[in-house]
Amino acid sequence: MTDTIAPTPSQKGFLAWVERTGNRLPDPVFIFFYLILFLVIVSVVLAFMGATALHPTQVNADGSPVVIKSASLLSAENIQRLWVEMPKTFTHFHPLGYVLVVMLGAGVAERSGLFAAGIRQAVRGAPLFLLTPVVALVAMLSNHAADAGYVVMIPLAAILFASVGRHPLAGIAAAFAGVSGGFSANISPGQLDALLFGITEAAVDGSGLDPNWAMNIAGNWWFIVVLMFIYLPVIWFVTDKIIEPRLGKWVPDDRQAADYGNEAKPLNDDQRKGLRRAGLAMLAVCALWAAMTFGPGTPLLSDETAVPGQAWYVTATPFFRSLVAGFMILFLAAGWAYGSAAGSIKNHRDLVDMMAEAMRDMGYYLVLAFAAAHFVAMFTWSNLGLISAIHGANGIENSGLPLPIALGLIVLFTGLLNLFVGSASAKWALLAPVLVPMLMLLGISPEGATAAYRVGDGATNIITPLMVYFPLILVFARRWQKDFGLGSLTAMMIPYSVWMLISGVILMVAWIAFGLDLGPGAPMSYSLPG
Repeated sequence: MTDTIAPTPSQKGFLAWVERTGNRLPDPVFIFFYLILFLVIVSVVLAFMGATALHPTQVNADGSPVVIKSASLLSAENIQRLWVEMPKTFTHFHPLGYVLVVMLGAGVAERSGLFAAGIRQAVRGAPLFLLTPVVALVAMLSNHAADAGYVVMIPLAAILFASVGRHPLAGIAAAFAGVSGGFSANISPGQLDALLFGITEAAVDGSGLDPNWAMNIAGNWWFIVVLMFIYLPVIWFVTDKIIEPRLGKWVPDDRQAADYGNEAKPLNDDQRKGLRRAGLAMLAVCALWAAMTFGPGTPLLSDETAVPGQAWYVTATPFFRSLVAGFMILFLAAGWAYGSAAGSIKNHRDLVDMMAEAMRDMGYYLVLAFAAAHFVAMFTWSNLGLISAIHGANGIENSGLPLPIALGLIVLFTGLLNLFVGSASAKWALLAPVLVPMLMLLGISPEGATAAYRVGDGATNIITPLMVYFPLILVFARRWQKDFGLGSLTAMMIPYSVWMLISGVILMVAWIAFGLDLGPGAPMSYSLPG
């Protein structure tokens, strides 16, 4: 967790309270440590009290429902499991392999300069009246570029707005809303999908409700595309009609006029040549995957017997599961092709160094994953996740709330939690063991639970000081307005957060009401096996 700027005495009220409260929270790694201690205590108390629930699908030999009992984490069996299986618990944590594999390729694409050059080229040629939506669109697409979206796109947006006489802070707001508020909106699955669905798979496996469910990185594909095209006009409207009029006319001083930096410079010939080669490399990888899917032998299609009504999904399961490796190869090939033309990759050793640097940057994530893996595993061992899910599902069912409304409330709860826990993976690791099986019991697929989470998580990223890039955005803003403070940044982004949350909740409710698929082979509705 990064340090944030302390509120000044003049900053009072709710925003200052949120900042003070957030700054008192420990690092997410220690949050998991404290939660594990709390989980141990709760498991002991509930095991002593004899907390139980009836399994919704499993039955005994005599036909009676299986009784799920709360298990103490201080039992001899669980203590032994903790110490003996610690390496397995860590290395078998589903998100770990998915994220590391994708980052091997994405690290090359980022460090070769491909992502930065692609963002600059996409934004520079936009017509004046389309500047805001183009900035917002490229900002959302830049999430495939990991940190490049924050580091390149946001300061570049300020420069682009300033170069045409518009307020640079409005450019920062639009880009920040796209990169961070639209964190889950994109044209195709990427690193975030691998991360979130890995945690979802761990939650499904831990519940024991459906041993046949398999992670599909494309499980939210249709949803995130629609979300992108809904967020695009929202960001456009808020920027041009709310934020920029409140900022007023921008009058640059001499320093600002001379300090636009190198971000606004056009690409040189080598960089443009690199982009062309990267495009060809991406087409080649797509053609390779198409050949393995539809060509002789069809290695990415399955011959397994399908469940009635799910034939296409079962047949294509190997293809979906191969997309994690596919994105790694795609980013690696495109980054290498760009770097060899632009001069950032001179030989194979440079390529290997970039991959190694990407893994070094994952050091903190490895520590966080170790803590999260043990929390998720111990939550499963205690049976508290499944017991909570069953009783929670029964409570929602008995409350009489329509399922779309209940799902909308879950989105709002996720957005509220985001104000206090900045890490997307940390929050989903906390929520997934309960929310995923609970919604499965209510007829919502694991893909639907993941979609509901990502809507709430993205909408409030831009107003929490605990978001890791929040202080960096403040630095970018102070380049153009020296007295721009934390409260100013938060106040500027609240309208985006409110409208994105409202539109996201409406989309989520409408999606479940119409029963649309969330992605290829990923329906919103769900029925437990048996």
